[in-house]
Amino acid sequence: MSVQQPAWSLPQKQTEEPVLRLYNSLTRTKTEFVPVNGRRVKWYNCGPTVYDASHMGHARNYVTQDILRRIMTDYFGYDVHFVMNITDIDDKIIERARQNHLLEKFIAETTSLTPALIERVEDAWRTYVRTRLNRGVPEGEKAAEGREEEAWHKILENYQNLAWKQECLKRDEKFDMYFSSARSTLEALAIAKAQMLTASSDTTDSAHRLIKASKDVLVLSLDAQYKSTVTDPAISRKLASYWEVKFFEDMERLRVREPDTVTRVTEYVPEIVSFVEGIVSNGFAYEAEGSVYFNTQAFDNSEIHDYAKLEPWSRGNRDLLEEGEGSLSSKTGRRSAADFALWKASKPGEPSWPSPWGPGRPGWHIECSVMASAIFGDNMDIHSGGIDLAFPHHDNEMAQSEAYHNCKSWVNYFLHTGHLHIEGLKMSKSLKNFITIEEILQRFTARQLRLAFLTQLWNAKIDFSESLMTGEVRNLEATFNNFFINVKALINQEKANGGLSDGHHHFEEQERALMNRLYESQVLFREALCDSFNTPAAVDTLRELVSKTNVYINSRGRALNVGLVKNIAEWVGRMLRMFGLGEGENHEIGWGQLDESGGSANREEILMPSLRVLSSFRDNIRRLAMGKSDTALKDILALCDKLRDNDLVPLGVALDDQEDGKALVKLVSPAELIKAKEEKRALQEAKAAKKAQQAEAERQKRLQKIEKGRVPPQELFKPPNVAEGTYGSWNAEGLPLTDGDGKELSKNQVKKIQKQFAEQAKLHEEFLAWHRSNQS
Repeated sequence: MSVQQPAWSLPQKQTEEPVLRLYNSLTRTKTEFVPVNGRRVKWYNCGPTVYDASHMGHARNYVTQDILRRIMTDYFGYDVHFVMNITDIDDKIIERARQNHLLEKFIAETTSLTPALIERVEDAWRTYVRTRLNRGVPEGEKAAEGREEEAWHKILENYQNLAWKQECLKRDEKFDMYFSSARSTLEALAIAKAQMLTASSDTTDSAHRLIKASKDVLVLSLDAQYKSTVTDPAISRKLASYWEVKFFEDMERLRVREPDTVTRVTEYVPEIVSFVEGIVSNGFAYEAEGSVYFNTQAFDNSEIHDYAKLEPWSRGNRDLLEEGEGSLSSKTGRRSAADFALWKASKPGEPSWPSPWGPGRPGWHIECSVMASAIFGDNMDIHSGGIDLAFPHHDNEMAQSEAYHNCKSWVNYFLHTGHLHIEGLKMSKSLKNFITIEEILQRFTARQLRLAFLTQLWNAKIDFSESLMTGEVRNLEATFNNFFINVKALINQEKANGGLSDGHHHFEEQERALMNRLYESQVLFREALCDSFNTPAAVDTLRELVSKTNVYINSRGRALNVGLVKNIAEWVGRMLRMFGLGEGENHEIGWGQLDESGGSANREEILMPSLRVLSSFRDNIRRLAMGKSDTALKDILALCDKLRDNDLVPLGVALDDQEDGKALVKLVSPAELIKAKEEKRALQEAKAAKKAQQAEAERQKRLQKIEKGRVPPQELFKPPNVAEGTYGSWNAEGLPLTDGDGKELSKNQVKKIQKQFAEQAKLHEEFLAWHRSNQS
């Protein structure tokens, strides 16, 4: 007797699992993802600059990054530490907060509409035309000081010329915005002057309306005059704090997970000062006039460093470089145009912090370097953000960090999300052509927006359009919705039947084929996500599996294997929830969306509407049964149809009649059922109207035919039924013998006339029969 187990050998893999590869902006290729420390992933994501409402560009970026993060954590099982910054101090915030403050103060101090106020707005308008609108106007047509009104009339006339306007927009993309602001200010001034003459309204109210209508123009004048008086840093913090709260509220509505760690620039100023000192001591930065600049040439000449790794071809792009420095930056003191500010000496009207170089504030790029380094040290696995930040922001981030840490590579993988265009046009907050998240969520759900982004590659440009949302996205959502509804109805039906065996195993060739389809889909799904998060291909895989499963359901009848269908629906739902399209348990069927009411309704509120319908149906059935009328059976069937087609619709219950006589019960949105019912009714009415129209056309056709039979055949060939003189003589039956000239008719003429005579005799008989029936 053997006391030792037989030898066991390790199974041999038949297929290799695909490897996750990411499109890395540092290589412009898809490269294998290799975390430095096991399954731990250090991920830093550039957050928003909080100075205004979040818009669709934010939705594109942060929903997409959320999808990638969920795939990494919930599908691939990585332990991700996700850090995101909030830029709560920069040029845009300082300017916006200061200008808002000055405008509010000016409104509060203005109590009446006066000539001085009108003159002030007019002066501001003239300056605005010269300093802003002139940027896009051709050289020979620019407004000169003292001749702004004359130039404006010429600009107004040329503005109607589309080609002229396009040339202005090429010179300055904000030309359209500046023109609109200048025009609205002039219109407000005209109204104010008229009110001054008539004194027909409250002058305080009129003054405030003028100020608000001309705020884009007036605020620049106020800022130029009074900005040095605004020294309280709390003014900037207040604006940033307000919009930060609004941003995270929008992200919650979009189902974007909160970052694991949130960093704010104003909380890291001491660390930023220390970081800048380190870069200076390493020889890669210099001080000038109280500011500190990064020395790009010294960094690029270093043996272990390379500047502008992401976009080396953009290094000489002055527009991008100046935009990266911000509108409040000084252009003096830099040794090279490519050098950028690490620390900015604060000017009057700007918040400041102490530093070895004097009162100042952080440069834009330095904040991310410092905060990410504070959390992750001298290296991170993933850095992500919008593609518009690649240069100079992200390139400068890496240069600063590598200069401070004396390392060659601070970021291993750079992931950049693609641009968002609205109906083909690039959206820009600075151009005021953006759609806020608040506005878009009034038209589409968070799930629909996420589906729209899932159907596009994360790093490609996306054109957000009405046709995309109302076409592909809603069709896709309806496909999954209907599938989950049907599967849940089948599961509930099986439970209602007790789940007992019918003596068959229900696993024939069709079931084996569908099971293999599930396995294939799971492989294709993983391959798609391993291919740099190819969510369009992954979603298509789910859609195809649902389509094949629907075909199986519709073809199997009583032989249907509900357990197999349930397994497929669970996996599809789990993958959709993994993308953030809903929340729920792993074995839940469907999206798993939480109750829209946000709470739990009491039992009576849920049950009573259904119970009332059921009770009324029972009462009517009992009445018919006890009445024992000849039409009872027909009336009971009519009640059953009424229950299905009318009474259950507002309750969100759909009954589908099946071959075995048992209805399949579905829970569907009442709005969807009511809409389907209305569409069905409209279709039936259209069919009925078409049928009635056809019947009326047939009736008219018959009446015309009958009317033709009113003439007796004996009179058919005599006036007035033929022209006078057509025929000269007739026989006793009324058939013509000769023509009008007395000439005997030919054989062909006689034959033709006899045929017409016979047809008219038949028509006349039908006319007489119709006439007799109508008389009776």
